[in-house]
Amino acid sequence: MVTFDDIFTSAFLDRIGAVPLIDAIVAMLLACGIGLFIFLIYRKTSSAVMYSTSFGVTLVALTLITTLVILAVSSNVLLSLGMVGALSIVRFRAPIKEPLDLVFLFWCIATGIVLAAGLLFLAIFGAVFIGLVLLMFANRKTDDRPYMLVVHLEGESAEQKVITAIEARAARHALKAKNVHGGSVELTFELRLKEGGAALVDELDALEGVTDAALVSYNGDYLG
Repeated sequence: MVTFDDIFTSAFLDRIGAVPLIDAIVAMLLACGIGLFIFLIYRKTSSAVMYSTSFGVTLVALTLITTLVILAVSSNVLLSLGMVGALSIVRFRAPIKEPLDLVFLFWCIATGIVLAAGLLFLAIFGAVFIGLVLLMFANRKTDDRPYMLVVHLEGESAEQKVITAIEARAARHALKAKNVHGGSVELTFELRLKEGGAALVDELDALEGVTDAALVSYNGDYLG
């Protein structure tokens, strides 16, 4: 019969095949530290004006949980089979709208696996290296930004004039939508400008038949 004192003896730990306590503590502490580092990189590289705080907390928790699960699975084959069965019934419904968020989620999972495998130096080096790469490229500024241009016309006679003006100032453009309501027409373009957009909007507003023109920055999520 196992007593309470036997739980803290090395013999008991060896008998159940558990991970040594010191190794588990070091792995969990490093998982917490690297998880916080990943959270910091997420804050620095997030392109959203208001980043999700709950997603940042999820990154830290996911790193810790993955480390804990892999530590448990690595100590017992039967436990690993049971864990696979348990995880197979889990359904994740949270939508991931930003592709870069998937990178952070996979980063946390990979970190937890590497730490639980005992490759501590690899986990630390990998975290620093990946963090530096993301800082270098994730928020890289460029003047070649995409825009959405919405133009309202009175009749379709001015449509060709609008297209001609866009072709003169845009490096690339594409007509995404055309809506006709009675005598009014709404044109929606996706474009990349050669220069500032204010001049294009002023030029379009001055065209005969154009009632108004609006140029907005475009991040790829078109809901028109």
